[in-house]
Amino acid sequence: MSQVKKLTMCVPANIAGIHPVRIAVIGCGYWGVNYVRVFRETPEGRVVAVCEQRKERLLELSDRLMDVRAYASLDDLFACENFDAAVVCTEATSHYSIARRCIQAGKHVLVEKPITTRASEAEDLTMFAEAHSRILMVGHTFLYNAGIRKVKEYIVAGTHRIYYLHACRTNLGPIRRDVNALWDLATHDVAIFNYLLGCSPEWVSGIGARVLRNGQEDVGFVSLGYPDGVVGHIHVSWADPNKAREVVVICSDKRIVFNDLNGLEQVRVFEKGVSSLPVEAANFGEYQLQIRDGDILSPKIEATEPLKEQCHHFLHCIATGSQPLTSGWDGYNVLCVMEAVDRSIQSKGAQVEVISNAESAARAA
Repeated sequence: MSQVKKLTMCVPANIAGIHPVRIAVIGCGYWGVNYVRVFRETPEGRVVAVCEQRKERLLELSDRLMDVRAYASLDDLFACENFDAAVVCTEATSHYSIARRCIQAGKHVLVEKPITTRASEAEDLTMFAEAHSRILMVGHTFLYNAGIRKVKEYIVAGTHRIYYLHACRTNLGPIRRDVNALWDLATHDVAIFNYLLGCSPEWVSGIGARVLRNGQEDVGFVSLGYPDGVVGHIHVSWADPNKAREVVVICSDKRIVFNDLNGLEQVRVFEKGVSSLPVEAANFGEYQLQIRDGDILSPKIEATEPLKEQCHHFLHCIATGSQPLTSGWDGYNVLCVMEAVDRSIQSKGAQVEVISNAESAARAA
């Protein structure tokens, strides 16, 4: 399987050449204020403005951020503020219109996942950014997690065969209004699977349930079929009291486990596996297997904050004009998978082909 783009984390000392990148954060809920915090801690970037429609939140931000100007509308932000890049952290249904307006105004854009709520919008937005020579990056934060990068290192360095992957992402909420649990949570794991395997799935099968009776799927099970016979499985839930954030990769010679909630052993490698021997069977149905039993390793993981690494990478891409690890095309590929999941759920779990624009897929490869 093909390797993905190499992630560069170093950032030039004077990233803009003249001044730090001036950043406006649009949407200041939970993730928005985290972006404000991280960019305020980054010398190469400077938060000059925030935009938030909720009056109470805007007043709170104005009191807390004395050196940052606060705006209640996009019109006021664009009319009164001079900035280089925007971070879009609004509801997913508004990502497309806001990000496109920012790009049209000449701004680089980092937009939270999902990049949009339609693959066609993600494709248009990415091509629009390219036409305007602007950086468009999607916030698939787990791809900047040192643990996930360590798992990728084991996959790339090995000579093993990958059999399958499975992921579990559950908790009691938080329940979102704009997208269901699959679009909220499974997008993380689809992005992780695509990153680890270096490709997108060819087909999916999905089942969703509305156990909380809130009008949208809050529990989901997704199977994904990747090239070379590799399969993946994802379970997500807003209704499970057990919080889990785990990705497991089963290979012919090892089992690699990423557990985001285990601060001491975020990655564990079980050097155990089974593979078939290339020998001719003596009788019909007879075969031979080679079982490997080795050590359990817990590699050292660099203590970094994924969101900070993601923000540094965004600034690096602005400075160098390089393609982000999580580009608009990568966000587009994830949405093609999620739209196929929606079609499968509507067909009661039937296997559905993942449809993507061939030109777009080639650009993202």
